[in-house]
Amino acid sequence: MSTFIPSLLSKIIPSVTFSAFGRRDIRAALETFDEKVDFQSPVTRNAPPEISWAKPRYSREEVGVFFRELLERVTPETLEIIAFTADGDRIVVEGWNRGTVKSTGHTYEHDWVMVFTVRGGKITRYRHYYDTADLVAAFGKE
Repeated sequence: MSTFIPSLLSKIIPSVTFSAFGRRDIRAALETFDEKVDFQSPVTRNAPPEISWAKPRYSREEVGVFFRELLERVTPETLEIIAFTADGDRIVVEGWNRGTVKSTGHTYEHDWVMVFTVRGGKITRYRHYYDTADLVAAFGKE
């Protein structure tokens, strides 16, 4: 069987997630995640204290807490998808975004890579890779 159709269908799920998050429809974004999910954003072993949301999450409910923590501290403004690459149930998305840190009013920009695993029509694993230095700098600017 060709892997084209499963790969194509797998790409749709992250697209729905991005679209819902862009509308700030967190409930719809959460529906794209499985009840049990292995979620990490950003992927780091040494999370800077400014990025309080940077810790592993293991349930849809915990991912909801992630989104609330993130949106309490920053205002995402621009999210640009550069490329989707799918291979079976794994989707790699390259992109760029800009936002504002609410406490300082300063902006940040960074390139990122997100890796999704989609099984049964839901995201079961998610990794968000980006350099946290630009975001930390935006928190520190006076």
